[in-house]
Amino acid sequence: MTLAVAVQMDPLETINIAGDSTFAIMLGALERGHKLWHYQAGDLCYRDGRVMAPARPILKLQRVAGDHFAVGEVEVIDLADDVDVVLMRQDPPFDLAYITATHLLERIQHKTLVVNDPASVRNAPEKLFVLDYARFMPPTMITRRLEDARAFHAEHGEVVVKPLYGNAGSAVFHVGRNDANLAALTELFGQVWREPFMVQAFLPDVSKGDKRIVLVDGKVTGAINRLPKAGEIRSNLAAGGRADATELTAREEEICAALGPDLAARGLIFVGIDVIAGHLTEINVTSPTGIVAIDRFNGTDTPALILDAIEARLRAR
Repeated sequence: MTLAVAVQMDPLETINIAGDSTFAIMLGALERGHKLWHYQAGDLCYRDGRVMAPARPILKLQRVAGDHFAVGEVEVIDLADDVDVVLMRQDPPFDLAYITATHLLERIQHKTLVVNDPASVRNAPEKLFVLDYARFMPPTMITRRLEDARAFHAEHGEVVVKPLYGNAGSAVFHVGRNDANLAALTELFGQVWREPFMVQAFLPDVSKGDKRIVLVDGKVTGAINRLPKAGEIRSNLAAGGRADATELTAREEEICAALGPDLAARGLIFVGIDVIAGHLTEINVTSPTGIVAIDRFNGTDTPALILDAIEARLRAR
């Protein structure tokens, strides 16, 4: 099966070729003979019932620093008629621009497979979708009120405060037992974001790692254990964390078994979940990462599994 694939992502010029998951998927797609185009989310254009984008055909991809891609001249492509698949892989923030892109891409789904499903991405932001599985989570509060946050802090002693729509570990704060900064943080979050923020009981075992588990069409394909650097609580690789090989515990297998069928039913083909000390903290559906490190440790080929799942979805249409 030879496919035409449009990849909606950030600039190719700035891509991290050593660890970027989208780059790995695109390499796998080219190896299969699929034709690729690249465009950015801001290029989407709706006109008279058509969703189009000025896109560049990808002529070459390789893991060579400074010479990792070559593209052709810009072509305006119709995302319903000219391609079989759109990979929605731009990085968050999950804001109104992101939401608008999901609405536009939803209009082509009668003809084109969008991965992940745009309506499901819109309805499943990382720190809110996870609330459907609260039984697996640490104690959690979502609020804008200082009084609520203070009561939660008093109950749990140590907490983590983070924005609802952040990514890559940005603006995540640890508030200790005798920390007097909670009021200032609440004020800051209220000034920067209109949305409520999340407060969770601090899990000391984060020092032992935060597992990123990848599911493809609802099935576990691998995991890494991300360890925070000295003096940090954030284990995100983008925040300086280190990846180690790992295996799933019985608790983690239980979590994945509960989530897997729901993810597949929603059309969320490529998902990364985060688990700390047996507690589910996030379900990443916008632009999950981690597959390059997973494959390096496990000798697996997750891009091939993702492409297999995409091709199977197309055959089943």
